[in-house]
Amino acid sequence: MELLKGSIAALITPFFDDTEQSVNREKLAELVKFHADSKTAAIVPCSTTGEAPTLLREEWEAVAATVFEAARNTNLKVIPGTGSNSTREALRLTERAAELGAYACLVITPYYNRPSPEGILEHFQELDKVGIPLILYNTPSRTGIELGTDFIMELCEKCPSIAGLKASNGDLDQITEVIYRTSRLGRPFSVFSGDDSLTLPVLSVGGVGVISVAANIIPKVMNELVASFMHADLNQSRIIMQAIHGFCRALLKSGPNPVPIKALMNCVGFKVGTCRKPLVDLSQERLEMLIHELQIMKARLSLQYIIYDEFLML
Repeated sequence: MELLKGSIAALITPFFDDTEQSVNREKLAELVKFHADSKTAAIVPCSTTGEAPTLLREEWEAVAATVFEAARNTNLKVIPGTGSNSTREALRLTERAAELGAYACLVITPYYNRPSPEGILEHFQELDKVGIPLILYNTPSRTGIELGTDFIMELCEKCPSIAGLKASNGDLDQITEVIYRTSRLGRPFSVFSGDDSLTLPVLSVGGVGVISVAANIIPKVMNELVASFMHADLNQSRIIMQAIHGFCRALLKSGPNPVPIKALMNCVGFKVGTCRKPLVDLSQERLEMLIHELQIMKARLSLQYIIYDEFLML
């Protein structure tokens, strides 16, 4: 796989407001088009932000099929989330993603079971047999397991299909070391910030992009943040990062992902439905705080004459 880079949207899953909260496939296709038009590099359906833990098997299939069909004849790469705490299920999903034509798969560390390092290695060795590029997803706050630098390198050396890392541990020291060591693997390896607010710091130490929650609502801004850095317009990338930082932090602090981003999307007219239980709606106070941060971001960007069509909705 060539080096994957850019702003990648961790796609939400829109639901109808019926009793089953069934998947709104028409709205999902609209969101894919929104990202294609916004020059988003890739989309990640069926991840944490897409509420994958609450999707039934047939719903995962419906979401994936809808996204692949809508992304056809666009420049969008599709990178489904295919992780599970069951190796058999992760293997099944990864094989299915490969059949559908996925560019790569995002694979979370097995959660809840708390497997040993040996178990994690065997888990990824099974997925490696599929032959599709895999992006490790290191998010210890959700899995209870931190992938150390030495172990990440062992996984990469023993599983040639591993082609990237989504770093969601907030540890810039470790991310820097991983970038340095994976640059010597002898094959392309992409390290992405898994936290919107750390996008510029991760880029500055050699990261190549972000797998973004905020991109669901400001895809052009996130794309410009990464693109300006890649084109050595550091002043532009700093201006954007400073403008969006408070908003990105608020997305994390106001409630469990993806509750805040879906609440905002509904406020500005996307009508994507609410999250499935056990996730519940934001309180009015937290929603107002989030809208306030969004307006601050909009004002800061506008002061720098950075105005995007998407802000017409805000």
